[in-house]
Amino acid sequence: MKKELIDLLCRKSFKYSEDPVFKLVSGRMSNYYINCKPVTLSPRGMFLAGHLVFDAIKDLNADGVGGLTFGADPISVATAFASGLKGIPVNAFSIRKTMKDHGIIRWIEGDLHQGSRVVIIDDVATTGGSTIKAIERARSEGMDVIKVVILVDRQEGGVESIGEFVENVTSIVTRSDLLDRWTQLNRNTG
Repeated sequence: MKKELIDLLCRKSFKYSEDPVFKLVSGRMSNYYINCKPVTLSPRGMFLAGHLVFDAIKDLNADGVGGLTFGADPISVATAFASGLKGIPVNAFSIRKTMKDHGIIRWIEGDLHQGSRVVIIDDVATTGGSTIKAIERARSEGMDVIKVVILVDRQEGGVESIGEFVENVTSIVTRSDLLDRWTQLNRNTG
């Protein structure tokens, strides 16, 4: 499944340029651009991401899986769906970018309660800033963050930064995985 996900990401999500032409959220320019949404919002991408993330968390007795909207949302829903298929249900949740200001004022949407054991996920980690924000918001709502799973690690220090907040951090795919496969695919077609 991982190989198929890497192929799908290379076809739909990974862009490379010899020159740093891609502007990142940080404002920094990069040779790489990874937008996972074309994959994580596709049926096959959801299937693959959901099953791979579920495999990474299935032994943790987690109550929930989610992260900062919007990047984490399709992955958390796919993971919750896969968990139900496997008979080990884990609820999906979403962390808002801005706090809800009406009704029950909170950061998190989902069927969780204080003390719930949760896994924070993100589609891409560069500096780790959005994932760390998700960890802090989950903890502010009384969640016990037991692990972080990153779909694609850009290998630019983000996973290490996240590791300062949560001991158990893993990634499904790395930039090296993508670049190696992208190079193979382009060498064979070019």
